[in-house]
Amino acid sequence: MHINFDLTTVWAFIIAFAVFMYVVMDGFDLGIGILFPSLRVGDERDQAMNSIAPVWDGNETWLVLGGGGLFAAFPLAYGVILTATYPLIIAMLLGLVFRGVAFEFRWRDPNHRAVWDVAFSLGSFVAAFAQGITLGAILQGVRVVDQAYAGGWLDWLTPFSLLTGAGVVVGYALLGATWMIWKVEGTAETHARRVALWAGVGTLIAMGAVSAATPFLQFEYWKRWFDMPGVLATAQVPLVTAILAFLFFRCLRRGAVAAPFLLSLALFAMGFSGLGISLFPYIVPDTITIWDAAAPERSQLFMLVGTAVIMPVILAYTAWAYWVFRGKVGTHGYH
Repeated sequence: MHINFDLTTVWAFIIAFAVFMYVVMDGFDLGIGILFPSLRVGDERDQAMNSIAPVWDGNETWLVLGGGGLFAAFPLAYGVILTATYPLIIAMLLGLVFRGVAFEFRWRDPNHRAVWDVAFSLGSFVAAFAQGITLGAILQGVRVVDQAYAGGWLDWLTPFSLLTGAGVVVGYALLGATWMIWKVEGTAETHARRVALWAGVGTLIAMGAVSAATPFLQFEYWKRWFDMPGVLATAQVPLVTAILAFLFFRCLRRGAVAAPFLLSLALFAMGFSGLGISLFPYIVPDTITIWDAAAPERSQLFMLVGTAVIMPVILAYTAWAYWVFRGKVGTHGYH
């Protein structure tokens, strides 16, 4: 695969990085919401909420950067993808709104905490499921005629997109469980270890199922994965994934604290690499490349100057926040 590192390619990598950062950083927040019904009312739920309280708002910065960057750098792709997935995007945003409101109000309105807990969990599940279905809808292809979406209102709803939706939910649950192993203590940590085992198995099954189905969606996917000599490089993705999975279950069994979460992030990185192999250089599979969808070069250059300033600031305050709140958390906050 030849990669031409022009300004458009740089922007494609910037947006891919922002999307990946959102997935792994807001993923464990959503994962905790997905797992919330399995936690005991009281200490376990309070610890889980306190563990993400200092960082969950900042994690969504990456969603804004990824979505805004897509709109600014690749307006054609933004218009096609959003038109094709409007119901999913609306569901995701409503889920995030419900989750955010519930997060704040469960502390300020203790008389209705059970209601806010349901809203927090339901909003997290809906947002995660919608993100997963959106991924599947893009992978399976979008009907484009004259550089505009030409499909129907529910073209995104297929068995494959439901599979990717379920896979993202299980994957986020894995991130949430391993985050809790790292950050909470007592019965909450014990419960998180049990859940992480099953979520890890489920995530690997989902990754395997999606990986097995993807090459059959379009012939181009098959060629990118299995044509010689490219297969010598693409074969390293499942190999590294298998090694990471072995290390994950080994660390989990040995009682490691931080390693399961970091290895879960690495598994997501492998999945993201697989998506890159399948899609690049198309931003809308096999119809619109990144160069077809790109904004004028002057616009990209102007935005790149701002991004070169903003991106390090975001990375710096994110790293600082995680460093400050690096310990275990109890019922009343970080130690």
